Amino acid sequence: MATANSRAATAGAQPPVRRRGRRIRWIVLTLVILVVTLFAAFRAPLAGYAGVGTAYAARVGCSCRFVGGRSLEDCAKDFEPGMEMVSLSEDGAARSVTASFPLIRSDTATFHEGWGCVLEPWH
Repeated sequence: MATANSRAATAGAQPPVRRRGRRIRWIVLTLVILVVTLFAAFRAPLAGYAGVGTAYAARVGCSCRFVGGRSLEDCAKDFEPGMEMVSLSEDGAARSVTASFPLIRSDTATFHEGWGCVLEPWH
């Protein structure tokens, strides 16, 4: 009888693994919603800061690379503190440097003889 009663008592309860799986799914869903909400709330200020940062980085990186003759890795050392997420890439044929802030903004500066590095027009 003891086994019949214990089976009946545990038949309605979920195994601990299922409860844990549901709990993890709810936590992940809550975190995703929180991240999306924060991103939506701070998108405008973040885009503004990213725009200024990428324009600055493209201009400084282009001047460093094509006027100063240094490598892009060395040019990244000239960035201000807080610009760690901005990355540089170069187009040697066009003599331009593009600075990118992931998923938000990118700007390009091109070297023109006699003018130095000039930012491409914003779209």
